[in-house]
Amino acid sequence: MKITADTNVLLRALADDDEIQTPIAKKALTKADLVALTLPALCEFVWVMLKGYKESHERIAAAIRTLLAAENTEADVAAVEAGLAFLDAGGDFADGVIAHEGRWLGAESFVSFDDKAVKLLQRSGEAARLLA
Repeated sequence: MKITADTNVLLRALADDDEIQTPIAKKALTKADLVALTLPALCEFVWVMLKGYKESHERIAAAIRTLLAAENTEADVAAVEAGLAFLDAGGDFADGVIAHEGRWLGAESFVSFDDKAVKLLQRSGEAARLLA
């Protein structure tokens, strides 16, 4: 079976925090012929792990890299790597994904009210501007 994993399935499998749902989620992910990892689900996963579970950027990045390394997963690897680069730099995974997709869609510059996101992009040589 080919599945799209919802955020709650990823959370249960990787947080390992529910005695009933965790084994079900792990089985669904390991038994699937293909697990589609969508960008919205990964963005939500990172946000919940940071805000709800108070996990470190490093542990969250490691969990996502473990998912990507599984033989049965498919994802927009370039976008996920852009998000991971932001996360590794202490930024927001979603901002990295947004900037990447914007460039892919033809944007020349990232604009935001988020000073940290703009600075991270500028440091990596990307065009970014803080709106004030």
